[in-house]
Amino acid sequence: MAEQTRVLIAEDNELDRALLDVHLGREGLDIEFATDGVEAWSILDAHPDRFDLVLLDRTMPRMNGLELLKRIKGDHRFLILPVIFQSALVSREEVIEGIRAGAYYYLTKPYDTEMLLSVVRTAASDRAAAKDLQHRVRRGMQVLQLLDEAHFSYRTIEEARGLAAVLANACPDAESTVIGLTELMVNAVEHGNLGITYDEKSALLEDGSWAAEVARRLTLPENHNKRVEVRFDRGDDELRFTICDRGNGFEWNRYLDIDPRRAFDRHGRGILMARHVSFSAIEYRGCGNEVVATVRCGSPEAVAAGGAA
Repeated sequence: MAEQTRVLIAEDNELDRALLDVHLGREGLDIEFATDGVEAWSILDAHPDRFDLVLLDRTMPRMNGLELLKRIKGDHRFLILPVIFQSALVSREEVIEGIRAGAYYYLTKPYDTEMLLSVVRTAASDRAAAKDLQHRVRRGMQVLQLLDEAHFSYRTIEEARGLAAVLANACPDAESTVIGLTELMVNAVEHGNLGITYDEKSALLEDGSWAAEVARRLTLPENHNKRVEVRFDRGDDELRFTICDRGNGFEWNRYLDIDPRRAFDRHGRGILMARHVSFSAIEYRGCGNEVVATVRCGSPEAVAAGGAA
């Protein structure tokens, strides 16, 4: 984990703050504490670009964790800021409530050290990847906002990321769109053309061999000529990205929301984030190997409001 990862921890319990300071301090994190939701919001509001992730206790005085979470995710400045939600008791209903409010990462108390570090590493890694995508977008071509229609194809994950960073510039809020567009385009390679299942990816991430397995499968004869097709169309009041892979499809409806049983997994949030952060609507077709992602035209605020619907 990068030494400069900056974390805001909102926690009212002094002992828990001390434990988090010890465990996360060993990871080289730059940690700042708030003792309740009001203080945490004050820090975030005053320094919106300071933190890479927020670790948030559900039960706090003055403003509880869920109230603070809703305030964070209701502010466009923090739309892609990862929030880790922690609670002593996490019921299925609480997980669903938190997910709907924008928390895609979970921890339970008392802390299991390995789980704590795994979740924090995952959230920090996701944040670093998102910042890299946004950096690519800032270097992109604003002239793409004049594009009416286009057709592309790609084969590798790196090609997917590069193309997504370019195509996002056609949208009013490129830095939000690129997050979800990249997720959908990468999914089309790894899960679509290469056939890596959810459980297989979990195991590959666990032993650190995901990238090697992707590279290996790309060299297989049956995958050599497989490409993902992307079509862009501009309508009167919306933009559409149609992404089609050559895989056998999947049970896409299982991933439009996080199943509470998967809330602690290291992956599986991509479609959910694309749906709520980047696009006004996502529609899977057929067996699931074609997806249409729509962006409403308008101000970035209007687009964000539509994506959170």
